[in-house]
Amino acid sequence: MEGVLVKRYKRFLADVELSDGHRVTAHTPNTGSMKGCAEPGMRVWLSDSGNAKRKYPLSWELVEVGPGVRVGINTGLSNRLVEEAIETGIIRELQGYNSIRREVRYGKENSRIDLLLEGHNGRSCYVEVKNVTLMDDGCAYFPDAVTARGSKHLRELTEMVKEGHRAVIFYCVQRNDVRQFRPADHIDPEYGRTLRHALKNGVGALAYSAEVAPEGVCLQKSLPVYLPGS
Repeated sequence: MEGVLVKRYKRFLADVELSDGHRVTAHTPNTGSMKGCAEPGMRVWLSDSGNAKRKYPLSWELVEVGPGVRVGINTGLSNRLVEEAIETGIIRELQGYNSIRREVRYGKENSRIDLLLEGHNGRSCYVEVKNVTLMDDGCAYFPDAVTARGSKHLRELTEMVKEGHRAVIFYCVQRNDVRQFRPADHIDPEYGRTLRHALKNGVGALAYSAEVAPEGVCLQKSLPVYLPGS
């Protein structure tokens, strides 16, 4: 379902004018600032849950930020994209495991890991997934707003490495107009510091960009992770 963004407000809501002129209110499945992806007048695509009992049965899924450049804003989709890309062999760095478990409780700060990869020999890999929409000058950035929760997850991953496990922070970039990934030090310097500390202590960092279309979104390309000053 296609339309034009009228406004985003209260974080979780967006008013959209559909192609037939009808105005609707849709759920916005993204808690970030959505900097550069929520300007009035942008072309957007919505999904319909088909559930009449939901207060907002429509959800905002994609936005066109430039001619032919679409961005997936649904943070709830990221875990599925990464899981599918692991299962189909697209993410070569995360192969060799027998099973994938989702939302497993772990850590000292009462967290849930997005994906826990397990092997037949007891090898485990903790994968924390972050959805990335922010881009500037060809670089993808995370976060797009200050995130204490994001720093917490990095600390938890660091502890898993200390306990002898593998741990990876995975940046799921739901756009294809980027050439590399960087931490958004200019937005949340504490997150940048925590990421550098985690990587120095054995946590891995992966970033992949996606092809984004109304017909579907899929991860396709590995991106270099660059940490200025490291």
